[in-house]
Amino acid sequence: MEVKKKFTRLCTAAVGSALLFTSTAGLPVNAAINPDSNGFYYHDTFEDSSGNWEIRGEGELVLSGRHPFKGTNALLIKDRAKAWQGAQMALDPSTFKPGEKYSFNVFVDYEDGEDTEYFLLSMQYTDASGTVNYLHIAEGSISRGKYLQLSNPSFQIPSDASDVYIYVETSEVSGNFYIDEAIVAKEGVVIGSSGEYEGKTLTDTRGDVNMDGVIDISDLITAKRGLVWSFENALSEKAADVDSSGVVDDEDINLLQDYIFNRINSFPKVTKVDFTEMANKFGNVNLATCYKKSNEHNPLISQYFGADPGVMEYNGRIYVFMTDDHLLYNGNQVKDIEYGTINCLRCISSDDLVNWTDHGLINAAGSNGLCKWGGNSWAPTACHKTINGKEKFFLYFANGGNGIAVLTADSPTGPWRDPIGKALISRSTPNCGNVEWLFDPAVLVDDDGTGYLYFGGGVPKNQDAHPKTARCVQLSDDMTSIVGTPKEIDAPYLFEDSGIHKFNGKYYYSYCSNFNTGGNPYGLTSGAINYMVSDSPLGPFTYKGEAFKGIGAFFGTGGNNHHTFYKFNNQWYLFYHAQYLQDSMGLKGGYRSTHIDKVTINNDGTIQAVTGTKSGVNQIKPLDPFTTVRAATFSHQGGVTISGSGNSVVQVNRGSWYRVSGVDCGFAPETLTLKASSNNGCIVKVCTGSANGTPVAYVEIPAGSSMQEFTVPVKDLSGNNDLYFVFNNTASVDSWKLG
Repeated sequence: MEVKKKFTRLCTAAVGSALLFTSTAGLPVNAAINPDSNGFYYHDTFEDSSGNWEIRGEGELVLSGRHPFKGTNALLIKDRAKAWQGAQMALDPSTFKPGEKYSFNVFVDYEDGEDTEYFLLSMQYTDASGTVNYLHIAEGSISRGKYLQLSNPSFQIPSDASDVYIYVETSEVSGNFYIDEAIVAKEGVVIGSSGEYEGKTLTDTRGDVNMDGVIDISDLITAKRGLVWSFENALSEKAADVDSSGVVDDEDINLLQDYIFNRINSFPKVTKVDFTEMANKFGNVNLATCYKKSNEHNPLISQYFGADPGVMEYNGRIYVFMTDDHLLYNGNQVKDIEYGTINCLRCISSDDLVNWTDHGLINAAGSNGLCKWGGNSWAPTACHKTINGKEKFFLYFANGGNGIAVLTADSPTGPWRDPIGKALISRSTPNCGNVEWLFDPAVLVDDDGTGYLYFGGGVPKNQDAHPKTARCVQLSDDMTSIVGTPKEIDAPYLFEDSGIHKFNGKYYYSYCSNFNTGGNPYGLTSGAINYMVSDSPLGPFTYKGEAFKGIGAFFGTGGNNHHTFYKFNNQWYLFYHAQYLQDSMGLKGGYRSTHIDKVTINNDGTIQAVTGTKSGVNQIKPLDPFTTVRAATFSHQGGVTISGSGNSVVQVNRGSWYRVSGVDCGFAPETLTLKASSNNGCIVKVCTGSANGTPVAYVEIPAGSSMQEFTVPVKDLSGNNDLYFVFNNTASVDSWKLG
């Protein structure tokens, strides 16, 4: 049954929906809607009609019985042209008031396309200035053929909002999808995973674990069962956390037992904070400058530079290892980068591709480094492999232009060690003595567990077209020695920057072209990323094309190009470096920072030309704040530095701040726990919206405190937010979480 063929702009004076503007009781047009006995304002089941929903952008809405969540039909959204297009519903302003909170729920499914897709329940509104804004109410990923619940029982309509819509969209793709059981209700109404009204609200008290309105022995039994097995839902678990610590443990069971048997008259109370008093104590601070615009995700980090990205995935997380491009000075003036001073590497990681955890420096070479026999650490690459039943991690880097080193560890962030005490590849390695630049390694662990190393570069005199200075070789089972003699790769117009990845059983060797490419027969350009393909990891490789122009084509400032192609969450990406951050800082000198952009590989194996952008890629999943979050995890910052390696610590001064993007704060968390210390005392203001935005928590760190946890109440926080941590004095910050 077709219900809508093309887009119609919704407005609150023109939508013909019986539920939206009239009722069977004969209410006049635009009369406010009263919730039913369940607290529902709308409950669209799509059994007979599309209810209040209309197409958003291009496409069609069709009732379909192919895969309903409940009943016999769901609403199919088809023939979309863009990810933001989908199904939308206008919220009647006579019922839904700006500044008020409501419960939103919808189930979404798709049957065709990628193995997983990311969906969002979003809100569009116009603010007091006339600007159209967009918020995410709930979001998540789901496998094909399974329904995903997008639900938020406490989401606030902005106080200056008008012309408000809710809509369902995808983050990237534009394929067909279904929605079912779309419900808008009073704040606190919780819809279960089965789509049924659970009859519970956010006002349920601590201790009432079974949600029956009475705290008695049955709650103690339910709490004990939940602690051993699992709780029925998040509200039940929250009620069992009677000491508001953020974790249900034996202490909660003991307190609940004491309360039931009248040994205590109340549960511990969360420390109260006077927001007005704390705002006065916090004072006015001048915020440190952020050299990365609010809507930009490139470069990945802005607190430091980092070049030559080598990429590894482990346990659903991307790790990027980078050359430590650190600023050099002549007096007070920044001078050009000197590669000979670099003997450290930097590691960052992320599972959402927007918030990056800075794991600090790895002292790789030099007198204070792991490889004391080496002087430099350039162009890292990393991998992991199961050896004798245990996962081992390997980090390869160049000792200047004269060899390749290897480090090993039992975790992706170290601690690292030098397993062989010498170079893995050196001038004495067969077929390597004549390589101009013995550097820029890339590593591949094949499907059968065999490792391969790729390296080399430089252009011998009069050999611009065919330098023949790239090499590839098999690694031993322990990944710390080579098997056989390295083979030559004849990469046309090679300059440097070996890369390797595998696609559809083919091996792709990629590299940066040199700067003498004029009149070449391949159509390649200077300083670009080109690729070759082989049926074997050791070649021979056949030239196929250019994938990425020189960085000057996208960011103005040129320079060398260095990259990694990597697939993560069923999407290919290009990691590369550019000098955009240094330019934003008003500096010159060749200091590079790592970026990421999407890659499309065609069915025939060719790589579509990649565009370098400042916006980068979208966040692929919300950040979970209810597990411990390292403080060094953020998307934007001003005035932040990092100390330590592995589990690093954030160092801040007065006016320092950082932003954690896309945080799924759930429904009304009660507490924030921050682990920190301050020699002279510091107040941390946590805001939404901006670093000068609405405070939702204040944390006071006393002077002279050692690193310890401080738990404070949270005010008016729910749903998906960007959280800003702002500091009015020096402090060291380890981690945080909501509870």
